[in-house]
Amino acid sequence: MKWGLPWPGPALAAEAEHAGASAFCAGEFADLSAYVTAAEMASATTRAMIGPGIAYAFARSPFVHAASIRHLSKSANDRVFLGLGAGTTRMNRDWFGVNAKHPAPRMAELIEVIRAFLHAENGEAIRYHGDFYSIDADIRAPVFGRLDVPILIGAFNKIMIRTAGRVADGVIGHGLFTDRWWEEVVDPELSRGADTAGRDASSLKRWGWLITAIDDADPGRAITDARLQIAFYLTVRTYDALVELHDWQDEVAAIRAEFRNGRPKAMADHVTDEMLWAVAICGDAAQAREMLNQRKRLPETAFIAAPSFLVGRRRRSEYDAAAVRLASELH
Repeated sequence: MKWGLPWPGPALAAEAEHAGASAFCAGEFADLSAYVTAAEMASATTRAMIGPGIAYAFARSPFVHAASIRHLSKSANDRVFLGLGAGTTRMNRDWFGVNAKHPAPRMAELIEVIRAFLHAENGEAIRYHGDFYSIDADIRAPVFGRLDVPILIGAFNKIMIRTAGRVADGVIGHGLFTDRWWEEVVDPELSRGADTAGRDASSLKRWGWLITAIDDADPGRAITDARLQIAFYLTVRTYDALVELHDWQDEVAAIRAEFRNGRPKAMADHVTDEMLWAVAICGDAAQAREMLNQRKRLPETAFIAAPSFLVGRRRRSEYDAAAVRLASELH
């Protein structure tokens, strides 16, 4: 397993790169742009892959995604990747003000258009006419030249995973992904999508986030923070297929009841040990190693992600540093 981190800042990133980190990723929210963070990553790293992981796909046009990737590549040649996520229906409609109906075929077309911009040579017009995007860009400027950048989809459910297999270079798995979800859902659906396009599924990247909270001084707090992060994710019904696969419906119903009743900290009480060990790496360093060793199917590149739900910035930084120390043992 290769490993990396959600962007921890320049100082820890230098330490992580020295310890063997192969990639850094950038998420986004109302106060964070994945592309702005990626620019910081490009200037503060020397070897690791860098890129959005993920950027909201439909909040930007294909042109803006492609131009941003070209701009990043000037500072981090051959080190850039692009991770795209569809976002929820509510986010697209109410936050971004964009149409995101039929997200899987829309994502497929978006990737095809981004690639058309990235693969264009100077003097070549970019033309694409699909159901969701229509492009006729005759850009008379010497700014192009083929640029091959891995494009991955932050895919969770079957249809989007299948789409990744058909048109993308792989997936960035969610922090909730378990061994069973990788083996029983992700791999078969990637293969199914790849087969429809005559592609080799074994060549697709299988990256993912891994909830990690390590604290030798207070392992109980680290375990609670990991439980809370799992619980927070499980308040979202998008992930019900994973819940059903593991037969966690009763626990998740209790979690959602606590959340609705304004008792977020109590949600951790309903994350069982089975759930914790299936999803997270946490506790003191010894338990974290044991949990890591018991996982049968980790992402090929794992972004070791500190919990963020009800966890302050300082404690997240401490978790990042502890994760680097653990991950350095993998080499």
